[in-house]
Amino acid sequence: MKNKRIVSGMRPTGKLHLGHFHGVLANWLELQKEYECFFFAADWHSLTTEYDNTGMIRESIHDMVLDWLAFGIDPEKSVIFRQSLVPQHAELNLVLGMITPVSWLERNPTYKEMRENLAAKDLSTFGFLGYPVLMAADIILYKATRVPVGQDQLPHLEITREIARRFNYLYGEVFPEPEALLTETPKVLGLDGRKMSKSYGNAIFLSESDDETRKKVMSMVTDTNRVRRSDPGEPDRCVAFSLNRHYLSEEQKAEIYPACRGAQIGCVECKKIQAEALVQALTPFRVKRTELAARPEVVEEVLADGSRRAAEQADKTMDEVREALKL
Repeated sequence: MKNKRIVSGMRPTGKLHLGHFHGVLANWLELQKEYECFFFAADWHSLTTEYDNTGMIRESIHDMVLDWLAFGIDPEKSVIFRQSLVPQHAELNLVLGMITPVSWLERNPTYKEMRENLAAKDLSTFGFLGYPVLMAADIILYKATRVPVGQDQLPHLEITREIARRFNYLYGEVFPEPEALLTETPKVLGLDGRKMSKSYGNAIFLSESDDETRKKVMSMVTDTNRVRRSDPGEPDRCVAFSLNRHYLSEEQKAEIYPACRGAQIGCVECKKIQAEALVQALTPFRVKRTELAARPEVVEEVLADGSRRAAEQADKTMDEVREALKL
């Protein structure tokens, strides 16, 4: 019986890559079996950093949700919606902004980190400083009891809990304080050994062609200490192997480990095996995505229906909020 509610969203950044699959989608697939899930495309959150580049947001939403559906995020099991189609998010964001101390926002570690990392972009905006308030509205609007987060995201959730607690203290008990559902978020390495990221240009996209995937795997960094084919290698130092071990069978791994360490297999041959294993693993997703892409109306229908269902719950919550505020 699904009696606990999950809320989780993704900023629309276009087609998803393997990092998104291992970091988010694989977890969502399991959560929708046990929880009542609300999964949303966080397009308003995109405006906090991409306010000067809005032309890509709509297309990115379509591509992203297409990937969700192809991977098995099921609109029959989960509410899949678009944040901006549920205006109650903005209404609750406004209310919560009235009671959230600026000091809470300024101490947010991500606020400081992103301002340093994106120094070329002007992030001295009200929206960027206040994005944790919008995030809190996203979560407590649906009275979520659990929020899937990694260890590094706990400070974000704690701000949400503090805001909910402050509202309840001022106006009466309306919101549950959502608890963290800690999830393992493996660091997925990209082609160059850094964390896989679209902005680094080192990503393997879920929806690219099989040949593109093979070409990228063949370009991956291997064990840098292995200079010649005759040198013994170490799979645990190999960037390509660290990514593709997820897709190799136990029999393949049992063969590759000793063969690499004994210089009985070269990096080119090894990466060909890894590339084929990855392509085979992604084939069901890619076939399904191609089928769905041939019917572009499917994504819009799913988002429209999911946004309607989300708005029904949001309306109930906002009625309680207005009553508590005596408005």
